[in-house]
Amino acid sequence: MKFVVSSSILLKQLSAINGVVSTNPIVPILENFLLSLEGNTLTVTASDLQTVMITEIEVESSEKGAIAIPAKLLLDTLRGLPEQPITLQVNSETFGTEIISDNGRYKLSGENPIDFPKTPAVNRGQAVNFSSTALGAAISNTLFATSTDDLRPAMTGVFVQMGTENATFVATDGHRLVRYRRTDIKSDLDTSMIIQRKALNLLKSCLPSEDVPVKAEFTTSNAFFSFGTIRMICRLIDERFPDYENAIPTNNQNTLTISRLEILSSLRRISIYSNRTTHQVRLKLSLNDLVISAEDLDYSNEANERLMCEYNGDDMEIGFNAKFLIEVLGNLSSKTISFELSAPNRAGLIIPIDQEENEDILMLVMPVMLNTYV
Repeated sequence: MKFVVSSSILLKQLSAINGVVSTNPIVPILENFLLSLEGNTLTVTASDLQTVMITEIEVESSEKGAIAIPAKLLLDTLRGLPEQPITLQVNSETFGTEIISDNGRYKLSGENPIDFPKTPAVNRGQAVNFSSTALGAAISNTLFATSTDDLRPAMTGVFVQMGTENATFVATDGHRLVRYRRTDIKSDLDTSMIIQRKALNLLKSCLPSEDVPVKAEFTTSNAFFSFGTIRMICRLIDERFPDYENAIPTNNQNTLTISRLEILSSLRRISIYSNRTTHQVRLKLSLNDLVISAEDLDYSNEANERLMCEYNGDDMEIGFNAKFLIEVLGNLSSKTISFELSAPNRAGLIIPIDQEENEDILMLVMPVMLNTYV
């Protein structure tokens, strides 16, 4: 097996799928890229058993073969090479591999490709087509709110509901919840699934900057995404997602409208003075007036700021974890937000005022009790 390829093109394509490769996988073969050559098409596969990423590269060759090559060693070698054609030559009997450049030769030991896990087939699933821009926005607006608690596996991914009118993406960690809906992503059939956080993170990182079509297919156990030369297959989380609709409060008669950047900047300053355990900040609301404050009784630290706003509703004082509030506001792009509240012990809803035409964003943050300073 032998082929010639541009070092920079090979490096770019391998880097796009390298995130799947684990440093200490359960199965040692997964530290490798699987390279499969068929004529002038080189297919490279990376897997961690839960997620598989595949890319295709055009090379100069007329041969056929396969080899598993250590991913880190191959990438480190390519990163050190200037742009040039390189030849990769494999001994099909010993799996010894040699990389030949203009001024050097690099020998490394490959492994038998037959030991690499088979890629699951997802060719009979429900298919949906949408743009990479829409997918990227859906991932960016929800991924940060997923849980990292493996004891609650359903909440470690993003819940996706596909329908004939729209698609809804939901993420929660129990402290905050994001419901992101797009009317430009639709499906012929109603279906729902939970997609792993790691898979979505990898998908987001390899989406191109330009808008390209993405094809998605779903079965009961896997999701399949393909765009350009990249394909990704990820195992779905087989758990029941919490009933998020019941967590969203209704009849929120108290409404705060304010500049997102203004309240975000204030929260970042005030939170410095909050308790190091609770990170609690207080929002004191009255007619067109907002006072944000925090204190840490252990160190006699306190701070407060008054902000101009539009507030319609009853006078209220409510507490939030500043870290969660800052992260929610930091992941929005809207200039102005509406903060809808019903009571100090009920969740607050954050809704961007200037949303795009095809999206509907709702973010929920749970309050904390105002007497929990420790």
